[in-house]
Amino acid sequence: MDVQEWKALWKEEEAQAHIRGWDFSHLAGRYDQETPPWNYREIVQSYLTPGMKLLDIDTGGGEFLLSLGHPYENTAATEGYPPNVALCRKTLLPLGIDLREMTDYGHMPFDDAQFDIVINRHGDYRVSELRRVLKKGGFFITQQVGEDNDRELVELLLPGTPKPFPGLNLQEQRRLFEAAGFEILRAEECFRPIRFYDIGALVWFARIIEWEFPAFSVDACFDRLLEAQRILDERGVIEGRVHRYMLVARRPEDG
Repeated sequence: MDVQEWKALWKEEEAQAHIRGWDFSHLAGRYDQETPPWNYREIVQSYLTPGMKLLDIDTGGGEFLLSLGHPYENTAATEGYPPNVALCRKTLLPLGIDLREMTDYGHMPFDDAQFDIVINRHGDYRVSELRRVLKKGGFFITQQVGEDNDRELVELLLPGTPKPFPGLNLQEQRRLFEAAGFEILRAEECFRPIRFYDIGALVWFARIIEWEFPAFSVDACFDRLLEAQRILDERGVIEGRVHRYMLVARRPEDG
């Protein structure tokens, strides 16, 4: 195809870049990424018992939370992204799950010492607020996207873009929890490949992950997209790395 045909194709992908919950089925067969060596679900389930009061921070569309099968009367969730809030109101509230809209992570809308276990997969948090809402001996379990996530892809499309979340790495986050008196029960970090097999898929991805690719558009980044197409034609793939870390922390019984 000539450059104008590429541009038209990529702008079509850009126009389709919408998402409900965290559904990447639009990219099925067009990209893949390797998962972390740990299993977040299994880790959560190894600590979770039916009688526990559970909070899921930034639940997305509630898909993962519902998959745990925890008693609804012992389940709470927060979400701040308006389309996901609307979705959760339809799926979680009718079940009796305590759903709270939340955008201020420095003041969570819950009483002190309310939860036995708080989980958070790829959402924000404040260590001081986690300590406040957890009961003594309660657990915080998180899998996070690290500060170096997708950096090779960002540099390809938007060279020199600052990291959106500096400090999100295992060493620094572990230090914060330990300084707040938490006991670290488990801590791991990894980098895994992410691969794109057509540039349209990369365009869709960059528009969805707007916090990593700020101000990305086909028009603004067209020359860089042409370079990405050249690399793809030469190598058969565009590859970067995902950055993940995982922590299990326990609030002490005596503090």
